[in-house]
Amino acid sequence: MPSLLAAGSVGQWLFWGRWALFAAVVLIAVSMFAMVVQRRILYMRLGVPAVFTRYQRKLKSKSSFSAQVLGHRKLLNDVRSGIMHLVYFYGFIVLQFGAADLIWKGLNDGAPLPLPYYSWFSLTQEMTVTLVFAAVLYGAFRRYGERLPRLKRGWKPSLVMWFIGSLMLTILFSLAFERLAAAKADPAVHLVEAGYAPVSVLLVQLLQSAGVQPESAAAHAGFELFWWLHLLVLLSFLVYVPQSKHFHLLTAPVNLWFRRSTPPGRLTPLNLEDEEAETFGAGKVEHFTQKQMLDLYACVECGRCTNVCPAASTGKLLSPMHLIVKLRDHLTEKGAAITSKSPWLPASLWQSKANGPKAHVMGGVIPAWEASADGITNIEPTMAAQAGAWSIKEGVKPEEVELIGEVLTEEELWACTTCRNCEEQCPVGNEHVDKIIDMRRYLVLMEGRLPSDGQRALQNIERQSNPWGLPRAERAAWISECESRTGIRVATMQELRQQGKKADVLLWAGSMGAYDMRSRRVLYDVVRLLNHAGVSFATLGLEEKSSGDTARRIGNELLFQELCRENIETINKYEIAHIVTACPHTYNTLKNEYPDFGLRQDILVEHHTELLARLLADGSLKPLHTIDERVTVHDSCYLGRYNDTYEAPRSLLRAIPGVTIEEMERSRSNGMCCGAGGGLMWMEEHSGTRVNHARTAQALEVKPSVISSACPYCLTMLEDGLKALSAEEKVIARDVAELLAESVFGE
Repeated sequence: MPSLLAAGSVGQWLFWGRWALFAAVVLIAVSMFAMVVQRRILYMRLGVPAVFTRYQRKLKSKSSFSAQVLGHRKLLNDVRSGIMHLVYFYGFIVLQFGAADLIWKGLNDGAPLPLPYYSWFSLTQEMTVTLVFAAVLYGAFRRYGERLPRLKRGWKPSLVMWFIGSLMLTILFSLAFERLAAAKADPAVHLVEAGYAPVSVLLVQLLQSAGVQPESAAAHAGFELFWWLHLLVLLSFLVYVPQSKHFHLLTAPVNLWFRRSTPPGRLTPLNLEDEEAETFGAGKVEHFTQKQMLDLYACVECGRCTNVCPAASTGKLLSPMHLIVKLRDHLTEKGAAITSKSPWLPASLWQSKANGPKAHVMGGVIPAWEASADGITNIEPTMAAQAGAWSIKEGVKPEEVELIGEVLTEEELWACTTCRNCEEQCPVGNEHVDKIIDMRRYLVLMEGRLPSDGQRALQNIERQSNPWGLPRAERAAWISECESRTGIRVATMQELRQQGKKADVLLWAGSMGAYDMRSRRVLYDVVRLLNHAGVSFATLGLEEKSSGDTARRIGNELLFQELCRENIETINKYEIAHIVTACPHTYNTLKNEYPDFGLRQDILVEHHTELLARLLADGSLKPLHTIDERVTVHDSCYLGRYNDTYEAPRSLLRAIPGVTIEEMERSRSNGMCCGAGGGLMWMEEHSGTRVNHARTAQALEVKPSVISSACPYCLTMLEDGLKALSAEEKVIARDVAELLAESVFGE
């Protein structure tokens, strides 16, 4: 383009005027951006200061952080979506250099930045712009063509597509008009060979066919128009980002860096002896920690969490995505009311002219859907119910909105199975379950509000140390029954101490193994296998109490801590160094949560599949008898996602002659919950399809003869599912220990 400076004083005025206008626009936009970010940080500071020692990074965690942020590991669980976001992510990084070059050209009469290999740089920019624009079109197709149920539709989700699409188009048209305006300028400075600018050259041809001539006023005006449009769209997007779900561009990396480095199965203990504590749990949004609030602003509303949620998939009101979004909206509105700082800039574009206070609340909640006889999963009714219920209500002060009741309903909180698949799938590291448990804690400890069947289970655990309320004296009844069935007398730790002996391993029966008749059969096979392998083991008998997992997940932290300390006292009394249990819930609690209350760190806690896998590996167990079964594996959430143990049960099955393993579509880290976690083993489901029926239907899709599990809760739920789907005559549910025992003993 011809130099404005060469046109004399008028040209100089135009040159410096452009610089001044550019500086003013950028300064305003950056100031607004900084103000919006600062205000949201101000809202987050209303929360409880986070104990960041919990989030200290280790080398492995840092590599995981890089894999998530730079490699999009979790986003690539959905390959097509993951690739699309990789294009966005790296496309925008590459295009920052091109944006700087384009802005510099517009401010300096077309002179490019002095970059080496400029022709290749231009080609890279044009190809990247084209790829990003194609990703925008594909994203629109996914949302409005394929209409993926997990994706929201409407003007807000569409706005970012218009922003990014407009940015790409303004870049291409700016480059095309630049070529036309500078057609006769020095080619070494202003022109790039057509082979290095294929897209802009094509646009030049189209513009020329439309009558725009080289070096014409129209060409100069076109460049000027699209250059300013690009700048304004870019700065508008900058201001919009922290006011939308796209704030995750800034908050997600921070959230991933400070995500928990402790096992996901370890809940944060409550200090129940704190005399200055005014409340326990989360009854208001400011009761959450600042890290939990950071989660809210990191959410990208991709719906991956809701898509895998067993509650949302079976017609319950709970949707993990909406849980986060509603908490975020409430925090923003309440934070603005408390601090008197508007979250929206410019406010005139975002706020209605209606006078008086207003806030989002849950309105007329509609039933999600009717129960499905064949166990089909579908999140659309839950998505629709949430979208229809969450609305702005006039005349309501945000600071007076009740967190539990008006933001989140009790129905939602009690629908969670605590399976943590929402967290497993979340690409920004959100922790949904901890927030739900904190709100349950508030309901139970502060207000005594919980479903009647949950209350009954807690009372039974408190009185008899088991959820059924069966007599404590019957907790050791399995020992004599085991002897009559297997011929093996399992000694108690107390008996061995009286004899001056000591066992190497404590076999923790758990409430299911001790009281439930079906689970006892699994326990007996574990006893037979350990005895056959020559393992020295004993049990606690009547001294064993409930591990407290059910009490803690329901929200009764007080009862959990009482049981925990009593069990630890018993464990320490016998100087136990190795514990094995057949219940993943007990396993997780003993391994990950008891150490917070004094259990020695050097005690080895194993699930029975882990110990049996080691005994197989060292030759202590030899499965010689063939079992011709087609087995599919259901992964326990508390064994798999909580403790990353997926291989041990499968290694046992692979060692059995004749067994073939058929994996379900949803298995391992994406396996669907059986529906019994989070205390729901003891509560009824009152809406939609039962979760265990849906999970059983998924298992039946691979046409197994056996559905295998490694958890007494899962085994119970799967057997119930087989009966409900009238498949119990063709398919049976069995623990992997039962299959192994059959192969070892030939029965």
